[in-house]
Amino acid sequence: MDQNERPTSLLHSLGEEIIRIITPVSICMFSVVILVSVLNTNPSNSSSISTIATIAYNESSSDSEWDKFKGALLNSLVFVAVVTAVTFLLVLLFYFRCTSFLKYYMGFSAFLVLGFMGGEIAIFLIEVFRIKIDCFTFVLLLFNFTIVGVFAIFMEKIPIFVTQSYMVVIGVLTAYWFTMLPEWTTWVLLVAMALYDLAAVLLPGGPLRLLVELAISRDEDIPALVYEARPVVNPTSHTVVQRRVWRDRPVNPESQTGPQIGSDSTGSSQNVEQGRAPELSAPLIERVREHGHEPESLEGIGLGSSGAIKLGLGDFIFYSVLVGRAAMYDFMTVYACYLAIIAGLGITLILLAFYQKALPALPVSVMLGVLFYVLTRVFLEEFVVQCSSNLLMF
Repeated sequence: MDQNERPTSLLHSLGEEIIRIITPVSICMFSVVILVSVLNTNPSNSSSISTIATIAYNESSSDSEWDKFKGALLNSLVFVAVVTAVTFLLVLLFYFRCTSFLKYYMGFSAFLVLGFMGGEIAIFLIEVFRIKIDCFTFVLLLFNFTIVGVFAIFMEKIPIFVTQSYMVVIGVLTAYWFTMLPEWTTWVLLVAMALYDLAAVLLPGGPLRLLVELAISRDEDIPALVYEARPVVNPTSHTVVQRRVWRDRPVNPESQTGPQIGSDSTGSSQNVEQGRAPELSAPLIERVREHGHEPESLEGIGLGSSGAIKLGLGDFIFYSVLVGRAAMYDFMTVYACYLAIIAGLGITLILLAFYQKALPALPVSVMLGVLFYVLTRVFLEEFVVQCSSNLLMF
């Protein structure tokens, strides 16, 4: 391949990779926005939801703004502390090779999300649209839907489209329930998880980094709920995507695909990326291996030995929570937050290519999303309303 053609092929292949990530993330966000709109979730009623994220403080409409902020901050600290403890526990279990237990735990988590969270949302939809269905049929359909989902996620012979669909469904169901948290708790929790992602991945003793390095040292997979995209292969130029995670690893010259590395575990509704930890993930960057040449090494996200992209559902969930909460205000804010999240993914990819080391995907996108939400509500909405009232158009 000519040197002048190489950058073009690299950008083209990278563009395909970005599309394969943005598409499912966008579908997940759009689905959560639809659910929030259809079910008419009211932020004032969200405080009645009792979860681990509201165990320290339950927001009330009579509380002052300062009290709500302090309570939300306390809730977020407790939630992050629990996530950190669970992640270290996963590291310990993986260190002692309790892989079978982790797989069963992940299967049980998927069963709970699809069966219980999905079942209750289905009941909400049945009530809203007044669908006539008897209890026996509903339970039978829900049970089959759940069992098929668990098998689709953890069995290799299931069609990839079915597995991808169920991963998006799990992200949608989990994200919708997060939008039912009190408003202040939701926003502070998003920022707190973004900061946790940053520290857990980049600090030497971070739990996510420890989990990744342990998986790399053993060349093993960590059981996880991850979205798997198809490999990008160019049949005309015989190029195959080659990816690296965290550091260089030996390459088998007889292999046509990247090495298989670990993926993180998740808790109930805690989803992780390949080589990452609960509810957190990093976007991808790639180098193309030319036919007959050794691949360029690059630190980036992980993938399986098939060369498929594996992105954790953590990003799906928190991105969708952000736009879902924005949908409770107005759709103009939803558009602004969506564009901010996509721009954040692009910026993370650029930083990943520049520094050539794994970077968390939550911080940039979440911070931009929160910033655009505030700017839209405070400035853009007022500007648009004033222009409309004075019959000004651009």
